[in-house]
Amino acid sequence: MISISAKIQGQSQHVTRLIDPAQEQTTVRYDIPTGGTVYGAALNYTEELTQFGDDLHNAPYNRPPEAPVLYIKPKNTLVADQSPIPVPDKTEYLEVGAALGIVFDRETCRVSVENALDYVAGYTIANDVSIPHKSLHRPAIKEKSRDGFCPIGPWIALRESVPNPDDLTVRVSINQTIKQTASTSSLVRNIPQLIADVSAFMTFSAGDVLLVGTPPNRPTFQRGDTVTIEIEGIGTLVNTAQDEREVNR
Repeated sequence: MISISAKIQGQSQHVTRLIDPAQEQTTVRYDIPTGGTVYGAALNYTEELTQFGDDLHNAPYNRPPEAPVLYIKPKNTLVADQSPIPVPDKTEYLEVGAALGIVFDRETCRVSVENALDYVAGYTIANDVSIPHKSLHRPAIKEKSRDGFCPIGPWIALRESVPNPDDLTVRVSINQTIKQTASTSSLVRNIPQLIADVSAFMTFSAGDVLLVGTPPNRPTFQRGDTVTIEIEGIGTLVNTAQDEREVNR
């Protein structure tokens, strides 16, 4: 059982209650759980940095990043649990980006590592969908910022229900077959450190979300596939890929 804050489709207000994640999601349709800006932290899994190898030592950067590498998933990318993921025309495969999302409770600026979690409302699940690409030196906006490319939800697991967010198992299944297993214990910057480092130069507002990173070897999926992301202690996010022409009818 976990405590959640959620927005049920067709209702204007958030509800807070105790649920059993395994049973609740089969009976209730949830809306996008937050209206804030969604930021992502790139290159924040140790194995991901290792895989890039010498590429990170080449021009123009010449060394691995020393500060957090951030990007934004704009509002047009956000869709709810159980919503379709649009597959663009002339694109065969998309990549799953399974991410734990930190949801902020209040304005967060220049906080310490020791106090960072005091500013957290809870945690959610996101799928940082992208068209496969290799783009170390320029923002992959065309590949990552398309409509529907960030399913998020189904709810916010309140902070007190997640005692150790730095040791959560992340599983990705496609059509009920497990394709990826990872853990937030492999983050380069753990969650308090990531919050402290990012809030040192920018301010989060209440409802903003910071994705902690996506594991390497991202699974691919295609039209008709159902993608399930399960994060231990948080819940399960489920979406099915559909041709964008059908989604936009």
